[in-house]
Order: sequence, then structure tokens, then C-alpha cells
Amino acid sequence: MSNIYTQDLPRTEANFAAFSPLSFLERAAQVYPDRLAIVHGEMAQTWGETYRRCRQLASALRQRGVGHGDTVAVMLPNTPPMVEAHFGIPMAGAVINTLNTRLDAEAIAFMLDHGEAKVVIVDREFAPTMARAIELRQSTGRLLVIDADDALYAGTHERIGPLTYETLLASGDAQFEWQLPADEWDAIALNYTSGTTGNPKGVVYHHRGAAMNAVSNILEWDMPKHAVYLWTLPMFHCNGWCFPWTVAARAGVNVCLRKVEPKAIFEAMRQHGVTHYCAAPIVHAGLVNAPDELKVGLPAGIQAMVAGAAPPAAMIEGMEKLGIGLTHVYGLTEIYGPAAVCVKHEAWDALDIGERARLNARQGVNYHLQRGIAVKDPTTLADVPADGETMGEIMFRGNITMKGYLKNPKATQEAFAGGWFHTGDLAVRYPDGYVKIKDRSKDIIISGGENISSIEVEDVLYRHPAVLAAAVVAKPDDKWGETPCAFVELKAGVDITPQDIVAHCKQHLAGFKVPRAVVFGELPKTSTGKIQKFELRKKAGSARAIDV
Repeated sequence: MSNIYTQDLPRTEANFAAFSPLSFLERAAQVYPDRLAIVHGEMAQTWGETYRRCRQLASALRQRGVGHGDTVAVMLPNTPPMVEAHFGIPMAGAVINTLNTRLDAEAIAFMLDHGEAKVVIVDREFAPTMARAIELRQSTGRLLVIDADDALYAGTHERIGPLTYETLLASGDAQFEWQLPADEWDAIALNYTSGTTGNPKGVVYHHRGAAMNAVSNILEWDMPKHAVYLWTLPMFHCNGWCFPWTVAARAGVNVCLRKVEPKAIFEAMRQHGVTHYCAAPIVHAGLVNAPDELKVGLPAGIQAMVAGAAPPAAMIEGMEKLGIGLTHVYGLTEIYGPAAVCVKHEAWDALDIGERARLNARQGVNYHLQRGIAVKDPTTLADVPADGETMGEIMFRGNITMKGYLKNPKATQEAFAGGWFHTGDLAVRYPDGYVKIKDRSKDIIISGGENISSIEVEDVLYRHPAVLAAAVVAKPDDKWGETPCAFVELKAGVDITPQDIVAHCKQHLAGFKVPRAVVFGELPKTSTGKIQKFELRKKAGSARAIDV
């Protein structure tokens, strides 16, 4: 309806610009051209240099026919070219598709075909897998392969493309006049889900959402100017939770890390004065349980984010001893990584470690720039009571939500049914508005007609001092239908029995929730440290478990 505020007040170039994280790089280079932007081994690069290289990358891609809406895939570790790709590729108008470096050739081939990649940039470590993936492609379209060399890579794999990344950049114009997207709804990134059943789905991000989540990261952390960010989280995972763009917005430092291991992490923290990093629980646990001599001399006040399983009391306590503050976030690929956070309150500091762990284990509230998070009945879409007991499905809506699934309108429609993104995670909401996951809908164990939350059992397992990692899945049972089966990865040097684990669980759980089987051993994990429960379900159904 027309009113006085819609008359003669047009949207023009003077009063409106598309919201895009590309602007963050431009500003960092203009204001802080000589400040450090990227470090990797002996290499150090300023924001001015980074901006010029990203413009060269954009220019070189355009010269080779890459333009608006085209896909450029990258299969890179956390190295400088990966940082640059997050800017240079969308500067060309194209969409960056970060490929999981742990995937097999068949999966990579599917993604190259489905995303219709025109160019792929690949680190030489992954050249054999990429070469095989290219052979398996069904598409007959031309695919330009660019080899990225890294001085820190000690392997001997041959190059598989006609030119190197540095040669590509050398052909580009460092003064390339890139443009913001004509529409901030334009795609900026393509990320594939894990695809544990069938082919993975292609999740499409837009410029506005990427910028929104990047800024929200700053707000949730009160992230200061020139923060020093350590890349322990893979940049291929949800575009590193949008942190390539976050770091640019703060004109911070990207400390690249090719291999994630405690010794390298602690060394980087000391050498570069790291202030922030993100990681899965297993990475944090590795730091907590590392030899004491590795932990000496860490910078004060490091801030860390953890997502995935809720941080147990032992992890929170261990991180506090390291002087590292831990922020618990929650999200999925479809919502740009984290889009909810367990905001801590000062009053919690006075509580004992057990109560702090209980409060911090919640998934919390929506990110600043995400419109909302809700726990709803998945059928009626009615909000569940905020009583901490009634379960519903976590749903999101707002700017930090994907455009949808590429070439999959049915899945997109189902995911957005009723005007909310359906996560598939079951949760409760507390009177203070905080949300806590109880389980994935597929992970609920139904034993003798009773629902058992695998997360609840896992929380108890993590309280045992010998447990490094734990996961609980359903094990078929002739009498009860299903019973909990616990897979436990023990800390080095401990000597306990499955009966010890069960006795511990009996102290904290109702009898029907106690695991009927316990399996010791290393847990299968994704490249981001997330435990692969689908693999454990296979083992619980066929492999021998130690019944107790």
C-alpha cells in the first residue's frame, strides 16, 4: 500500500548497496594496507597485498570465461590460496565450492558434476584423488584444473593441470575493477552436506547471509580489531563458519595451519599471539589432554568456539586451566555453520563446574543477525512449552539461512515448510528461552517403548575421567527392540573395563537408559572432528560389542 514514505524516495546507488563480505576485504586493504593479513610458515602477507592478489584471481578467472553464476571448486587445506579464494572467486561474480579434502574420488566427481564446476583449484596433496574424480565425471563440459603449490607440503605428487595457481594470478590484473553483486541474494558459495545416505545435497549461500554471519561472529565474541585467528577449523566446512570474511571485517590475521595437531596448534598460539580459534570438541579435547610441556607459555585470554557435541565439564575445566575461554555455538551447513550461541552470564562464574557445564551445554539463543530460533511441534508448527521438558524440533528463520538446495526443489520445499528451516534436531526450550538439543530425530533410541536420548547418555559418559570421546547409538535387541550401545574412545594410558563404564552410568541414569553394550576403540570422525554415527550404527548392528 502506498503512503508518504513510499513516494518519491527511490532506492538508488547513492543510498543502497548490496551487503556482501567482499566489502570487508576492500575496507581492510584501504584502511590497513600494511597490516598483516595472512601468515603461513615463513610467508607473511599484508592486507594490501591480499587485496591485490584477490583482484588478480578474479581478473584471471574472468579472462578464462568465468562469470556470474559459474562455479569454481577448490580442494585446498587451510593455506593462503584458500583464504584468497573466498574473495577472488566471488569478485569474478562466480560461486566458490569448497570441497572436503577427506572425501573419495567418487564423491568429488559427483560434486563437480552436480555443481557444474568450470574451474577447480587443487592442492598437490590431493592431486591423485582429484585426477581420479575427473576421470569419473559424467559431464563432458570443460574443466580447467589449477595446481596450488605449498612450500609446507613435503609430498611428491605431480601436478595435474596446465598451469599453477601463481601462474594464474600472474596473468590477472591487480587493479581489476570488480563489482558488488547486482543483488545481495546472489549466490556466493556452494557447500555439500555430508551425504551419509545417498548423494549429498548442495547448500547454496547468498552474499547477504555470508556477510550477516560474518558480522554475527564478531558480535557473539566481541571480537576486537586486528584479532589473530588460528585456522584449526577447515575452511571447506561451511566456508570455515564464515570466518574468512569475519577476519577481513576486523582486519585481523589469518594464521594458516595445514595440519591440525596439538603440538602445531600450541606452537602457532605462542609464535603468533593467537587470540581466537574454532574447532570441534575432539580438537579441544586433544589440547586439554596434551602433554603439559606443550601447554607452557600460551598467550592470555585466547577465545575458542566449540560446536557439535556439548562441551562436558572436564573439557570446560580443562580449557579454563589453559586460560582459554570457551563459547558453545550450534548450527548446520544450511545455516552457514553457527547461527545460535549459548550466551554466558557473569552470574554463572560463581557456580560450580558441574552447574556451569549444564548451562553451557545448551545450544542457547539465535545469533544477533539471525531472525529467530524456535522449538516447534514438527507437525503443527506450534511452539512447545518453555518448560525444559517438552520436546520439539529446532527451527530457524532469517537471513542466516541458505537459499536452498541446488537443483532439488522438493528437498528445499520440505526444509522450509511453514516458513521455518527444519533442522531435524529434537530439543527442549527452557523458561529463560535457551534451547537444548536432546537428540537428532534419527538418533533417538526407542527401548521397550521408551525414548532414550543418545545425547543424555553421552553427557554422562563424558563425565568419566577416562573418556576422551563417546557416542551412543541403538543396538538391535530381541526383547526391547533397541538398547543403547556406547562406543568409547579412552584417554591414553588408562586401564578400565566396560563394566566400569556401566557402573558409572548407573550412578547417573535410569536403568533403561544405561548402555547394554560398550565398545572401546578410536571413533570414526569426519575431517572436522564430528563423530560419524552412521558408521557406528553399522557396527552396532553387525560387529561384536562387549555386552555387559
